[in-house]
Amino acid sequence: MRYTKPIYLLITILIYFTLPSVGQKKKFDPDNIFVSPSISIKTVKSINWMNDGKNYTSKASNKIIRYNTSSGEEVATLFDGDKHGIRVTDYSLSADESQILLETNKKKIYRRSYTAEYYIYDLEKKKLSKLSDKGPQQYATFSPDGSKVAFARNNNLYYKDLAANEEIQITSNGVKNKIINGTTDWVYEEEFAFVKAFEWSPKGDKIAYYEFDETNVPRYNMQLWDSLYPSDYVYKYPKAGEKNSDISIYIYHLKNKSKVKASMDGRVDFYIPRMQWTANNDILSLIRLDRLQQTFEIVHIGANSGMSQIELLERHKQYFDINFCDDLYYLESGKEFIYSSEQSGYKHFWIYNTEKKSLDAITKGKWEVDELIGIDEKSKKLYFTSTEDSHLERQFYVIGFNGKGKTKLSNGEGWHKIDMSDDCAFYIDEYSKPGMPPKISLFNSTGKLVKVLEDNSAAKKTMASFDWIDKEFITMNIFDSVELYGYLMKPSNFDSTKKYPLMMFLYGGPGDQKVTKDWDGSSRELYNKMLVQNGYIVACFDNRGTGGRGTKFKKVTYKELGKYETIDQIEIARKLGEKSYIDANRIGIWGWSYGGFMSTSCLFKGNDVFKLAIAVAPVTNWRFYDNIYTERYMQRPKDNASGYDDNSPINFADSLKGKYLLIHGTADDNVHFQNAVELQERLIYLGKQFDSFYYPGNNHKINTGGAKVHIHTLMRNYILNNL
Repeated sequence: MRYTKPIYLLITILIYFTLPSVGQKKKFDPDNIFVSPSISIKTVKSINWMNDGKNYTSKASNKIIRYNTSSGEEVATLFDGDKHGIRVTDYSLSADESQILLETNKKKIYRRSYTAEYYIYDLEKKKLSKLSDKGPQQYATFSPDGSKVAFARNNNLYYKDLAANEEIQITSNGVKNKIINGTTDWVYEEEFAFVKAFEWSPKGDKIAYYEFDETNVPRYNMQLWDSLYPSDYVYKYPKAGEKNSDISIYIYHLKNKSKVKASMDGRVDFYIPRMQWTANNDILSLIRLDRLQQTFEIVHIGANSGMSQIELLERHKQYFDINFCDDLYYLESGKEFIYSSEQSGYKHFWIYNTEKKSLDAITKGKWEVDELIGIDEKSKKLYFTSTEDSHLERQFYVIGFNGKGKTKLSNGEGWHKIDMSDDCAFYIDEYSKPGMPPKISLFNSTGKLVKVLEDNSAAKKTMASFDWIDKEFITMNIFDSVELYGYLMKPSNFDSTKKYPLMMFLYGGPGDQKVTKDWDGSSRELYNKMLVQNGYIVACFDNRGTGGRGTKFKKVTYKELGKYETIDQIEIARKLGEKSYIDANRIGIWGWSYGGFMSTSCLFKGNDVFKLAIAVAPVTNWRFYDNIYTERYMQRPKDNASGYDDNSPINFADSLKGKYLLIHGTADDNVHFQNAVELQERLIYLGKQFDSFYYPGNNHKINTGGAKVHIHTLMRNYILNNL
C-alpha cells in the first residue's frame, strides 16, 4: 500500500490585469482584477501518476493526455472528449489503467456536492459506454479490480457490474430530507469536508457506506425569487445545540448481497469524520468523535461481524482539530499506522503499533507539521511540510519512521507546495513568496533538481509595468507579552512625514493563517493592493486563535470565540494609530465570513478606535451557525450560554458608532441571511444608522450574476467615500 497523492500539470491561470498606459504604472480596480485578463501566471493543476512511475495523465483542452514525467512532454492522447461529443469535467483510471471513468454534465449542489453523468471508456477496444441511463449519479468510483463502479443517486447507493452490464441497487430507503445513503448531509459536507460516503474494500468484494437519518434534524427554509410566486428551498441544517443526523455505518457484501451494521458500542450523539479500509480486507477503520469533539478514537470494525475495537483513544481538554483526520495512514504490514496529534502541544506525526500497543513520535519540536506528502514503506521514510523554519513559511522535509535522519529538501525562504509521485521517486515543488509568482520544478526524492518546468519569468517581466505593492512583515507585542505577526502595505510613493488612513483586513478564525510568505497575487490580495494605490495603508495581522503556532496560541479562544481575537485586533489598530504616518482618526476594518464577524465585533467593541467597518456574510450570533463547527469551539449553548452571548455582535449593537456596511447573499446556505436580518433588526430598534446591501440568489461566495465585480466596487466606493 502506498500513500497516493496527485501530482500536477502546468496550466495557465489568468490573473486579472489590463495593460498600462505608456509611461505609467497601471493601477488595479474591481473590473481589471475580476474581469479583464491580460497577464497569465502559470501554476499547477491536479493530475494522476501512472503505474510505471514514469508517466502521468492530465485533462487538457477536453482531452486526457499522457505525459512523460522527466520531460513533461506529451506522449499520447488517451481520450478526446470533442471527438466523442462530451465535455469532460473530471476522470479517473482503473487500477490496471485499461479503462477511464469520465465525468460530464456536472451540476453543483453545495460547496463540494454535485451530480454528474459518467461514461466508461475502454482504452483497448476504443469503446465508450454510458454508466447509467436512469438519471444523474454522484461520485462514481471504480472497484479496485476495475470490474465494477459504485455511485450514489437520489440518496441511495448502487454499483454497476461492467461485464454483465447490470446495475445493482444496494439501498432503497433513501428519501430527500430524511435518509441519505452513500453521500453526506449538509453539515458533514461543510465541516468535515467530504461528500463521497462509501469506500470499496481492498479486494472489491465489499462496500462500506454511511447512512444519515436526518428525519429529526430541524429544517431551514430559503426563499428563492425564481418565478411569479417565489419558491421555498428547504434543507436540513442543525444549528448549535440542535439535533444531528443519526449516523450508521454498513458493510455490504457483494457475494451474498448482505449488509452488516457496524457496532457503535451503544454510543449516541457522535461523529464519524473519516472512514477507510485498513490493509486488511476484513477490517474497516473509523475515526470517531464525541459530540463536543474532545474524545478522538480510531475504531476497527470487523467486516463480517460488525464488532468494534478501539485501537487508539485521545482526550482533549479543548477540541480535536478536524484537519488532522486526513493524516491517518495504514502500513501494509497491517500492524502499524501513522497519524498526527497535538498531544505534545504542537501538531506532529506519530506511529502506533497495534500489537505492541506502543506509540512513538516521528517528529518533535516547538513547531508544527503541516501536510503529509508521501510515505515510502520500503525505505521507511515519511515526507512532509512543516513550519520548522518559520510559521510564516512551509518547507519540505523527509524523516525516517524512527524519527531519525530528518533532512530538509526544499530551498528558498517562502512557501513550498509539494506533490509527490506514488512511489516517492519524484516530486513537484511549486515555490513562491511575496512578489514572486510560483516557480514550478521537478525534483527526485533526494531533492536533486531534474527540471524547471516553469519560472514565470514572463509574468515577472509584465508585473514590472504595474504599480506592485510589496508587503512589509512586522511583529508587534501587545499586552500580556503576546507577540502577533502581520504585514503592512504602503503606497509606492509613501512619505513618512504624511498621515495615511489605515484599512485593516482580517479573517481571524480558529487555525487560519492570513499572514504567510507566499505568492500575493490572488484576487483578494490584489484588491487590498488597490486600496493602497488609492492612498491607504493596509494592514493584516493574525490574532490569537489562528494556526501554525501550537495549541496554546490556537486554543486560547476556546468557549469564547470573538473575545481574544477582537481584543488583539483593537489593540493592534490602537498601536498602529500611534505611528506618526497613520491617521488615528481614519482607521477602518473589513472581512468576510468569520472575518465579517470579526470586523463587526471590532467596530462595536472598539468604537473609539475604528471609524468604519465592512462585514460580508458575517455570523452575528453563534447560536445561528451549524453545530459541528460551533460546538467544536464553543460547546453547546446550554453548556456555555455566556460564551455565546458575551461575544455576540447582536448584543453589542448599541455600541455602534462610525460607518458600518453589512452585506449578505440571500441564498447563503452556509452563514444564513438570518444573521444579517437579525442584526439589522436590532440596529433599527436601537435607532442606529448603518448601511446594508443584499445580493439576491447569491450564496456565501457572492459571485454569480455579476455580483463579484459589483460587491468589490461597492466596498471600494464605501471606503473611499467614508474613510
